[in-house]
Parts: sequence; structure tokens; C-alpha cells
Amino acid sequence: MKLSLNWLKNYLSLSASTDEITRALTFLGFEVEGVEHTGLAPIEGLVVGEILVRDRHPNADKLSVCSVRTAPGAEPQQIVCGAPNCDAGNRVLVALSGAVLPGEFKIKPTKIRGVESNGMMCSARELGLGEDHAGLLILQNAPELGTPGHLAVGEGDTVFDVEITPNRPDVLSQLGLARELAAWFKLPLAYPEIHFSAPAGESGRALLAGVEVDAPEACPLYTAHVVRGVKIGPSPEWLQKALTSIGLRPINNVVDVTNYVLHETGQPLHAFDAKKIRGPRLVIRFAKEGERIVTLDDKERVLAPSHLVIADAERPLVVAGVMGGADAEVDASTTDLVLESAYFRPTGIRRTSKALQMSSDSSYRFERGVDACGVVPAARRAVDLILATAGGEAVGPAYVVGSEPVSENEIVLSPDFVRERCGFDIPDDDQKDVLDRLELAVTREETDDAGRTRWTVAVPSWRGDLERPIDLVEEVLRVYGTEKIPATRPVLRSVVSEDDPVATFVRRAGRVLIGRGFAESVNYTLRSEAELVRSTGGEDVRAFAVANPLATDQSHLRRSLVPGLLQTLRFNQAHGNPDTLFFETGRVFRAEGADVYELVSVGFVIAAPENVRAWKTREAPDFFAAKRVVLDAASSAGVVVRDESFRRIESSGTIWQPGHSAAAGSFKEGFTIEVGLVDLAYARSLGIDGPVLAGSFEILPERLRQSGCIVRYKSVSTFPAATRDLALVCPEAEPAGRVQTTLVKAARKSLANAFALEKVELFDVYRGKGLPDGSKSLAFALTFRAGDRTLTDDEVAKVFAAVQREVEAAGYTVRK
Repeated sequence: MKLSLNWLKNYLSLSASTDEITRALTFLGFEVEGVEHTGLAPIEGLVVGEILVRDRHPNADKLSVCSVRTAPGAEPQQIVCGAPNCDAGNRVLVALSGAVLPGEFKIKPTKIRGVESNGMMCSARELGLGEDHAGLLILQNAPELGTPGHLAVGEGDTVFDVEITPNRPDVLSQLGLARELAAWFKLPLAYPEIHFSAPAGESGRALLAGVEVDAPEACPLYTAHVVRGVKIGPSPEWLQKALTSIGLRPINNVVDVTNYVLHETGQPLHAFDAKKIRGPRLVIRFAKEGERIVTLDDKERVLAPSHLVIADAERPLVVAGVMGGADAEVDASTTDLVLESAYFRPTGIRRTSKALQMSSDSSYRFERGVDACGVVPAARRAVDLILATAGGEAVGPAYVVGSEPVSENEIVLSPDFVRERCGFDIPDDDQKDVLDRLELAVTREETDDAGRTRWTVAVPSWRGDLERPIDLVEEVLRVYGTEKIPATRPVLRSVVSEDDPVATFVRRAGRVLIGRGFAESVNYTLRSEAELVRSTGGEDVRAFAVANPLATDQSHLRRSLVPGLLQTLRFNQAHGNPDTLFFETGRVFRAEGADVYELVSVGFVIAAPENVRAWKTREAPDFFAAKRVVLDAASSAGVVVRDESFRRIESSGTIWQPGHSAAAGSFKEGFTIEVGLVDLAYARSLGIDGPVLAGSFEILPERLRQSGCIVRYKSVSTFPAATRDLALVCPEAEPAGRVQTTLVKAARKSLANAFALEKVELFDVYRGKGLPDGSKSLAFALTFRAGDRTLTDDEVAKVFAAVQREVEAAGYTVRK
């Protein structure tokens, strides 16, 4: 929202400095994102001159040779000019030789098509005063020759770029912010005077026979005024300056008035060319399926039955509350107008704007809610300005269909309640003064049974955000001054309770990965449809679509953390960041049948970039390194996954490289694991250098809350361990994890709790001479230990022999 200081001064006599106004807006709750000072800075050699003679250039049809005097009694200067309006008698700004214009453009004597030119007559754009470059900047009121340029163009402006929160649509206008500043600086607020009153008679029916509202639930109030005999042309200078100060481009006097009133009051308006309305009648209705309209941005829109339109007897003329159509726009041939001012329900305008991907100053305000009681006053204000700038005559009748939605609201407030909530004393008189300055009138004052004063506060129609007493507490405090809150020692009340298991898991898993050298990343939960389709192998992702996405790249719920982490990795590689380990904790979503479930997830990526410069070459990470990380993450949730639970991922088209990745778990078990090499083609398509390993562990929150992961202490044995090696021959396709599990079961059965099997580790794999075709040898180290004694060779040998018998009975051959 742009706030013009010159415009603001139409409503209150404000003498505060820029810094004071910025501070006031900030303390009132409206962040100032920037301040721009317009106008012309002093430029040496830029003066007022008068064109005495204009002659045609002898060697160019589009150039003129002008004689220009730049000081009383001075010799005229010869200047070659290409502007169409360099007519004799005009007073213009002349940059003499040696002057330096904005953009470091230095003026010096030159020859243009063989004719000497000593200086330059300037347009508004060449001076940085606007975008107009069609002709010279013609000075009004004939300033004295030789006057410095910055004095001749008049005082500049100060424009504040203010961030408005969504709950305050009442300040999306110059008048709304003026109301806030008037309350802060304790200044009277002067509302614009409205002289127009509804005209009598029926002569306007020839131009507009009637107005019908077929959708009162979407348009509770619609008004239309008819103005006959206008003359379309440029707006007066004051109106053009007001619009350009907030970044708008003047178009013509009628359109400029509607834009001016929009930004003055916050009420959107629209002007029709009355002779282009067929019927002639306006109907506010929902669009028909497939109906089309060409809007003012010259784009054809296909409408749906949920889109509200303003139509005549034959076709839609306006997408209601969003943008007008080209079929009834005001142009140079317009002589008769119909001026629309209406109240539309915010939800309908928001839905239409999103569906058509079309936003405007009008839809921005309607979506947030305009003041329904300001519809008629804004229309009358606009008619006043149209008659003043374009002439014409307002003719009857004035059409008003519907009524203002009930917005009267009263809040009962106690001054003691304000003090209790603020935590310090604010006198009753100061509280009431603040409410009065905000136009929150205290209409009744009484005392309750406990002797406490109670006020009944009338809330004006434009403050729809005020509903409860606590809302008024905020109003009092922000205007009274938050800087007046006294400094006190903070009081922190401790809360003794256990964390939710989800939070405990996320914190524990994060510590595990940070301890392994990973850097944490945070990505958006919403992702693009293309990403989901690519990462899931093209499966139907409609179940994850958001009904009203804010952006096309945030249209679906994410199914995995890995794609977002790959983008983080790509970003870091592109910016020369050598970090290659990233992880994220967050929510992901899975579809089971018609239902979508939310899971808690830990994901990570490990990059192995090529051509890394280091003093010592280290072994590149592999599948087993990634598997160890994901198993550690799973153990943070109390989930133990055995090696034989993993199954190889063979399907292509996902983010995983077939044959080099694995999965474990299932939705029925309450958790899933995916780990391995990221699909090489997918990684290359993202612009990532080198292979990437990744993994993700996902678990249902219900599973986390059911599984109590209790850590128990177990004393460390001080007695030595006994280790025995055992080599088993098994089929080539047999997973080592399955063989190891069989071996562990056999060892524990043979031990019969006599002592403990501490661990079983695979330390060698052999293929080749001495083994049957299609077989391999897996060598394991079995470690035994007792907690109360040193094991003897005999008892270990006895158990070891029993283990060999058990594994042979399970179908494996012991390799001697």
C-alpha cells in the first residue's frame, strides 16, 4: 500500500517529519517497508526557458530547430528538438551545456544532422519525474525565465510503502491511514466534502433501463448512477500527480476518478460506457458454463457458474469485483456513463480471482472485505469528481438494489479489564480519549454490581475486525503507546509435563544426524505436481492436491522429504558450498485408498561429489553407510529393523536407482523406510554433480505414541570376550542378513542362556575356487561373553559345535 504525504495532507494538517510518520505507522501496527522521495533535485544548468521560434530542420522531417531564451534579456540559444510539442510560446525546462541530468547524462554542444544545438529541452522521463516521454514537460503558470528547474516544477512528494495486515482492509486507502495517523498525532480528520445528491427525474432510463440482482447472496448491495454528456480527456494535473505518486498511470479523466476514489476511500468502482450496454439493463448474476469475456488486460477468460458477473441483456461486461471487460470500457468516444459501486461477498471474489489467476486493486480489497456502508458515499464522491473533471450532468434515477449488510456492533468494555490485560495503569480518561480518536464512540457508561465502570463502545462499519473486548484492549494499547509499557522482571511459570512423543522423536533424530555431521534443512511442505509425479513413478497424485494453492509450485502435499533435500543440495552446489550432508525432519503424506494420512519423517541426502581436493583421500560413502544412518533414525523412534526385512527396489521411474536401493516396513506396520542411490538421471536433471545417496524413515504419529521406547541401563562386563569365526556356504542370491539372522537364532538356542552372545559380525565374502557354482562363502565372527566370569575354552567350544550343527540343520554348509 502506497501512502502519499501530499495526498494525506488533504485530510489532516500534518507537519511531522518523515521519520516521525514512519515511527507512528510502525507503532500503529503497519510496517513501513520503504520511503521514497519524489520531485526534482537541484541540477546546475537546468533552468526555465521560453521557446521563441520553431522552424523545421533542413535535413530531418521529424526534427525542429528552436530559438530558446533562458534568462530575461539574454541571447536566445539554438536547440534542435524532436518533441512534437516544442511550439513557440511554451515555457519548458532547458538543460544548458554542462548540466548533468539523472543517469549521469551530460549535456554538451553538438551538431544534429548538420545543425548546431546548444542544450536540450527536457521531457518528464529525462528528468526522472515520470514515464511520459511523448513530449516536452510544459510548465504551467509561466514561471519566470531562468528559474532553477527544481523550483519551477514545484514541491516533490514523500511516499511510504506500508505493509497492511490482512485483518485491516479499512486502511487499504489514503483516508484509512489518515484516520490512523490522526488518532496518533491527535489531529482533527477532514473527510472529503460530498456535494452530489441523488437526482430527480427519469431521463436516465433511456441510457439504463434498470438493474437486477439475481445473486443477492453474493451481491447484497449494488448501486448505479447515470452521468450524461461527459467529455473524455486528460485529467487535471492534481489528479494525475496523485495517481502517479502511488505508482498508477493516468488514463483519462473518468477512469482516473474511479482509481482516485478507490485509493482514497478503499471502495472499488467501475465506469461503463452507457451506449455499449445492450438492453439497456444490467444484471448481476452467476456466469453460464463456458461463457467468455475479454477483460481490460486484453485476455479472454472462460467463466464458470461460480463466477459472478455484471452482464447486460446479451453478454458479461465485468468479472464482478475483479476486472472490467473490453466490451463496455470508457474510451475517447464515450459521452454517457454508468457508474457502478457495490458490495460483493469476499469469499466469492477470492474464489473467482484464484480460479482465473487474475488479481487487481479491486479484487485485493473485495477479498478482504470493504465497508458496505461506504458504497453509496464513494459513488457520490466519484460523481462529484467526474462532473468537475469531465463535465456532464447526473440524471435520474439512481439505482440502489439491496441493502447494506447489518454491521452495527457494540462491545461492552471495562477500563479495569484494559488495565488487567495490559499489566499497567492507563487512566480512564486516556483510554476514552484513545477510543474517541479512533472513532470508537462510548455511547453508554454504567457501573456494575461490583462497582466497576463499564462502557458500551459503538464500532464503526469499517472496523469489522473488532468483535470482543480484548480487541479494544489492543486498540487502546497501540495508540496509547506500547513504548509506555513499564519495564518489569519477567515471571515464568514452569509447566511440568512430558513432551509429545512426536516432538521427542524429532528432537532425538535431529541430534543423531547432527552428531553424524549432517546440516539441517527446512523446506516447504507444499510441492509442485511435476515433482510428485516424477518422484512417485507417475502414480495418480490427485489425492495430494490442494484445493486453493497460492502458487503453481506449491500445489500438492509432499510424499517424501528427499526431493526437497535434493533441491537444497543443488542450491548449495551451485553456490560453491562444499557441504554434502543434509537432513530434514517434518511431515509427509501418504494415500491409502480414499484416505490421506500424515506421517512424521526424517530424510537425508549424502552427496559424493567428484574431483574433491583434499590432503587425504577418504572412502566414498556407499549404500551401507546410508543404511546405517536410516537405521539410527529409526531406532530414535524405538523401531528396530532387521536386515532381512529389507527388499530391493527394482521398479524404475521413481527417485530411486533400481537395483541400488531398498525398502523396508509397510503402512500396516506403521512405518516405512527407503534408502539407497538416487536415480542418476533424476539427479542429473536437477543439475546435481556426482552420485547422491539418500534415505527416509516415515512413521505414523499413532505408532510413536503407542511404542514406549524406554531406555534401560545394563552394566558393562569386566570379563574378557571369546571370539570364534565361522564360514558358511550359501546360494549366491541369499542375502547376508538372512544368513546372519539364522546364525544368531542358532547361537542363542545353543547357548540356552548359559552366557551371552554379544554380537555377530560379517567380516568376509568369498567367491571362486573351491565353492560350488552359484554359491558364496560368508565368514562371521561370533563374540561370546559372560557377565560374572571368564569363559573357558571348553564351554565356548561346546557351544560353538552346537551352533555349527544348528546352522547345518538349517540348510547351510560349514566351510572348513
